[in-house]
Amino acid sequence: MALRSISSSNALLELPKLSMQYFVLRHGQSLANVEGIISSDPSISTVQHGLSEAGQAQARRAGQDVCQQLAGKRVAIWSSDFLRARETAQHVADAILKSSHTHHEHEHGVSLYQDQVLLETRLRERFFGTLNGGPDSEYPSVWKYDALDSAHEEFGVESVDSVMTRTTQLVTELNAYDQEVDACILVAHGDVLQIIQTAFQKWDGRYHRQLPHLDTAVLRPLHLSPQPSSPPSI
Repeated sequence: MALRSISSSNALLELPKLSMQYFVLRHGQSLANVEGIISSDPSISTVQHGLSEAGQAQARRAGQDVCQQLAGKRVAIWSSDFLRARETAQHVADAILKSSHTHHEHEHGVSLYQDQVLLETRLRERFFGTLNGGPDSEYPSVWKYDALDSAHEEFGVESVDSVMTRTTQLVTELNAYDQEVDACILVAHGDVLQIIQTAFQKWDGRYHRQLPHLDTAVLRPLHLSPQPSSPPSI
């Protein structure tokens, strides 16, 4: 494994541990998912391609799951500003706020940091260049190059290294909130969250597709590896 490659893009590489729990949550089913298209242009995706009806229901269930799994915790929600992520995050926030009001005299309610979703452009979808707006069946065309070179920009896409840099820098900054927050939920997109998970594993970014796929609106905890490693098959 090329440690030089990941050291320049993974801001978590030298950290033995983090100061709070981290979870990732992929947005619920979006209208772009239903249409089968790639939606990665901020000028479009921040105002279009929100959640489908099924995606809204998924996000509400995710909110219930958060309240059950993080009972008694102080939770911060940081979300991509793309519409589908914002809507997912808001459903989760609404569930937490309802829980905190219901359990305000008890210790088992979940509390929401700043009582709102916090938007962060560093959690935006990976930009897919000339493939944007085209069929989502083209994702594997990009992943094929990812597996060879985490710095590639074929089709004008944002590189894996770029995504890893921006997201891990965000995580290191969020650790400053450890006195006010017990758990942080990062609401974002498929490739972005695969790459964040890879960074937590301290794997080379080329291997991001070797991690279990994230289903829509399913909460997943992140665990920081104590040292750089490779996937078991490498």
